[in-house]
Amino acid sequence: MEKLFSLNEIVQTASWLLENLDDKKIIAFYGDMGAGKTTFIYTLCQILEVEDVVSSPTFSIINEYRFTNNGKPASVYHMDLYRLQDEEEAVRAGVEDCLYSGHYCFVEWPEKAPELFPEETLYVTISVVDAQIRKIEILKK
Repeated sequence: MEKLFSLNEIVQTASWLLENLDDKKIIAFYGDMGAGKTTFIYTLCQILEVEDVVSSPTFSIINEYRFTNNGKPASVYHMDLYRLQDEEEAVRAGVEDCLYSGHYCFVEWPEKAPELFPEETLYVTISVVDAQIRKIEILKK
């Protein structure tokens, strides 16, 4: 399943992705540098109405954001695995704990630690079509 979108349509596209999660809470985002993964995750966090400032976790590896889900406190973990060398380093950074926490996890560069992801992960790719248009595709894995 795929969808083309422009920056003006990113909110609708992020809503579309959330509607197609099928109760999954972990989304692994594949895409080249500059494809728009962080911007897309920022938009997902806006839709979920996170209470914290959303920023790239490139240096911290994991950012945790709070929001209210059905009247209860909840978390979103935003992870950027780009700087990690291997799965062992990901485990030491706490990635596995987040993935099995039951909270939303939005992960950039999942290819850095592919064996850590649980079966219920939703894999997507974001790619550049041109300067204005991106394509998001839900992958079959």
